Amino acid sequence: MRTKPALLLRWEDAAQAITEWTGKPWTFAAAVLIIVLWAGTGPLFGFSDTWQLVVNTATTIITFLMVFIIQQTQNKDTQALELKLNEIVAAIAGASNRLIDVESLTSAELALLHNHYRELAELAKKEKSLTKSHSIEEALERHKAKKGRQ
Repeated sequence: MRTKPALLLRWEDAAQAITEWTGKPWTFAAAVLIIVLWAGTGPLFGFSDTWQLVVNTATTIITFLMVFIIQQTQNKDTQALELKLNEIVAAIAGASNRLIDVESLTSAELALLHNHYRELAELAKKEKSLTKSHSIEEALERHKAKKGRQ
């Protein structure tokens, strides 16, 4: 496995720390307090354009930067979750290995797969046991066999 450059590791660590820090209740409370204090100074500055520009500029810059930080953290978390799910799919006997790397499918392919699972859910509703699990193909064959016996 390749190691990441030190600068990239520091960026990931910083993004994770900032995301965790900004997600705390006290951080939100501090942001509300800052806005309340800013609003309270409105009469002092005559609600001037400069007074308004201060908060508009600050919030715009913070929002702009936070988008990239949160996106970095979200991408890393999503990738980790995908890997964990891939491991589960690979480890479970009878699970379809076609689902490994499913995130790389197109929207149309995902819709098709979703329809297959919807069909599987409909077939599962007809089963008497709630603990039975089937692949789509296995469920369809079993369903066809049951239908043929009727």
